[in-house]
Amino acid sequence: MKPTFPSPIPRRSVWSGGALLALAGLLAGPAQAQTLTPVQQYGLLKVAGNKIVDKNNQPVSLAGNSLFWGNDGWGGEKYYTANTVSWLKTNWNSKVIRVAMGVEDGGGYIGNPAGNRQKVKTVVDAALAQGLYVIIDWHSHHAESYQPQAIAFFQDMARTYGNTPNVIYEVYNEPLQVSWSGTIKPYAEAVAGAIRAIDPDNLIIVGTSTWSQDVDAAAADPITRFPNIAYTLHFYAATHKQSLRDKAQTALNRGVALFVTEYGTTEASGNGYIDAASTQEWMTFMRQNGISHANWAFNDKGESASALKPGTSPTAAWSDNFLTTSGALVKSYIQNWNGTVTTTPPPTTPPSTGSATVVQAESYHTMSGVQTEGTTDSGGGLNVGWLDAGDWMAYTVDIPTAGNYLIQYRVASLNGGGRISLEQNSGTTMRGTVNVPATGGWQTWTTVSHTVTLPAGRQDIAIGVPAGGYNLNWWSFSKVTSGSRLAASEPSAAAVALYPNPAQDQLTVTLPAGSGRVDVAVFNARGQQVLTRSVAAGGQSARLAVAGLEPGLYSVRVTREGRTTTHRLVKQ
Repeated sequence: MKPTFPSPIPRRSVWSGGALLALAGLLAGPAQAQTLTPVQQYGLLKVAGNKIVDKNNQPVSLAGNSLFWGNDGWGGEKYYTANTVSWLKTNWNSKVIRVAMGVEDGGGYIGNPAGNRQKVKTVVDAALAQGLYVIIDWHSHHAESYQPQAIAFFQDMARTYGNTPNVIYEVYNEPLQVSWSGTIKPYAEAVAGAIRAIDPDNLIIVGTSTWSQDVDAAAADPITRFPNIAYTLHFYAATHKQSLRDKAQTALNRGVALFVTEYGTTEASGNGYIDAASTQEWMTFMRQNGISHANWAFNDKGESASALKPGTSPTAAWSDNFLTTSGALVKSYIQNWNGTVTTTPPPTTPPSTGSATVVQAESYHTMSGVQTEGTTDSGGGLNVGWLDAGDWMAYTVDIPTAGNYLIQYRVASLNGGGRISLEQNSGTTMRGTVNVPATGGWQTWTTVSHTVTLPAGRQDIAIGVPAGGYNLNWWSFSKVTSGSRLAASEPSAAAVALYPNPAQDQLTVTLPAGSGRVDVAVFNARGQQVLTRSVAAGGQSARLAVAGLEPGLYSVRVTREGRTTTHRLVKQ
């Protein structure tokens, strides 16, 4: 990341947060993996074709955090501690930590080699003690101008840590718009050669032109003199979209391995709005291609990309109240990331039976805040329970054709009052909501339903929990034929829009056309109503003062003539 961020690259939460110490064993693979550290589980990482694989030659995708610049006096160095590393492992389930050692800028390695080396060593030693992978990053934009110093530094790191499988060498953070073949590659080969003379096998990651975006150019002329070389790809979700993923796909198709050593949920400046939908698109791409990633940045600087709120103590046992909006979103991804991957994850839905496709509730590929238990419902098996406001479960499904679908949920609730929302695109697209009635017991089952409109094709669908207090055994979807009464039973969310979103002082809600009063209610992540507004028949919009709300994620419920749609709001 650049020091002043002028780069051209630029609940709980939206599908995030939840009971934030989720059951790691549900997503960690075999039972034994629950007791192993990441390095014990995966061992020495190696490049095999366009994948990074573990000791068993299985593709692996790690999720973790990048620290902020470690330069003296920049503020990020206060988190270069064993406390940070331990917290990220135990509370976030992070598997990799990146140490971003500044080089040529003020307070960096060139001005204070011994002090900056010691900061790096503190984090690396802590990562080794916790069994985590650690990226030692030469955090420079002009590394070719400091090649002798880089060689000496990485020789030192290789002698000190080269006999451990934990360490990953990132020899160039973000080159500028300089030649790959003429400048970056010769530098990288010189540094890699110095490392390989000492450490023959630990993973080396090389930056690419244009702030580590031109991975396709590197893939056209890759480093072949030394083994186990991958290339870093950096993105910021609010700025970088499909065109950069196309570059990445070109690089993968040319047979090189990628590692996203730095990404943000924000604009490339590290500030601006948080693009949750684009972040989800990137997460899907990385999951499908087995790409590891580290989020920028575990720091408290007053900017959108920081995971911690300004003024957060470096010695605290941080609760989620210290997380920014970006921090909460990123934590949910890291916490639930399954390290072992397949190239194309299969859908979680079984083949359809009759006219409906049934999805077992426990077959989610990602979740936050839920647990499973044995069920006495027909068919046995497991149901999902302990659902609280803000929890969620995500599934990959195949929708055969676009159109209206009847969604049914098999639910049980002692007291009722719960609510289910069907969501897509990290919760920014709400397909519809349905209330859960009291059934008289936690294993007394009934079926509730609503009708939603879905596009065709393989896609992620999430079941969100705006209000908890129920169990879910399965859900299903079936096409509604045109003209069916059910097809019109739910209002369309398309007629409702929230802007600005994120909002700071005032929120405007555009309302569906039609007669009848419209009620707008805002709920916090605990399901508590914090704002309400009623609009007379024929009103086209509602304006709500939100300046007094705490920053975070909220649900906005719009009700007209007994029909309700729910929408996500980010309060800055």
